[in-house]
Amino acid sequence: METTMGNLVIELYWDHAPRTCRNFYELAKRGYYNDVIFHRIIKDFMCQGGDPTGTGKGGESIYGAKFADEVTRTLKHTGAGVLSMANSGPDTNASQFFITLAPCPWLDGHHTIFGRVMSGMQTVRRMGNVQTDVQDRPLQEVRVVKAYVIPNQQQ
Repeated sequence: METTMGNLVIELYWDHAPRTCRNFYELAKRGYYNDVIFHRIIKDFMCQGGDPTGTGKGGESIYGAKFADEVTRTLKHTGAGVLSMANSGPDTNASQFFITLAPCPWLDGHHTIFGRVMSGMQTVRRMGNVQTDVQDRPLQEVRVVKAYVIPNQQQ
């Protein structure tokens, strides 16, 4: 994933969250995330993106409606770089995701973890340090320039 702050290589956890990985993979492949902002960044917590409206209220999955969580006890929000689905409650996944900036154990069991930042943690740290307004919107726009897929990652 190429962002305005640098590149990220993301590993998807196909064995743990196949529907969520398929959704993210297909949306990226279709260009859905291209030119989409990270609309919410909270220092020492997370960077959230994936909403083409940029409001935090939009986004669609490849399945049409919202889709079910794939929460597993084996994956936890143990540190920076965890890739997880943003939602508005149980089984409300669509296109929004977040990348953690620190351990977030209170999210375990509530958000589907479906990958991790394999390379580019320096970019994640830069993103996490941008100044934000009182609603956690970055003052300096942070954007996905282009999301790429690596075919051998697909399952």
